[in-house]
Amino acid sequence: MLRTFIMLALAASLAACGRSEPPARSDRRTPAPRIEGPSSRETAQCHRDLREIGVAYEPLPDRQFGPGCGVIGTVKLLDIGVPTTNLGAVRCGAARTYARWARNAVAPAAYQILGSELAKIESMGTYNCRNVAGTARRSGHSVANAIDIGGFVLKDGRRITVLNDWNSPDPAVRQFMRTITASACRRFGTVLGPNYNSAHRNHFHLEDDKANFCR
Repeated sequence: MLRTFIMLALAASLAACGRSEPPARSDRRTPAPRIEGPSSRETAQCHRDLREIGVAYEPLPDRQFGPGCGVIGTVKLLDIGVPTTNLGAVRCGAARTYARWARNAVAPAAYQILGSELAKIESMGTYNCRNVAGTARRSGHSVANAIDIGGFVLKDGRRITVLNDWNSPDPAVRQFMRTITASACRRFGTVLGPNYNSAHRNHFHLEDDKANFCR
């Protein structure tokens, strides 16, 4: 009788073990912390500024794409008065600064120094979810707060590029490059070019971050 009771108890114990719940697993779908961006008030003021200076733009929805990457308070520039290729989502503040630089610095410098009106500016893009080259730190491009500029096309047919003309044998072209870079440094927080490192040998990196860093 005692042996039968022990066997029944053991069987019940084993059955209970079989019904035990597996340990809870962490939820890997937990969203990454929201990236920082301009406030809705700052963005609204920037929209008013763009309209005031006659820039046509399209507001874009806020989206987050991954850790440290997303678009907050961005616009797509439609017409700033100076055609610019390959512009995607860009923070409104950077768009405002870029429009003023293109219209009030680059275009006049092309005419005054190179003797031709500016036909267009060639961009190498805005938003890109990536790190600063060689580091684990997110680039300004990962939050659409930077624009890369690779070249300038004049109405007389000439094409001036950062890669080929930063150290051009033509003194007027060199003066044009140095003039527009100096102007960019007064407007953007971070400006990087060929003098900074080899990663920027073919473009100007223009970032609206208030860093006061010009190389």
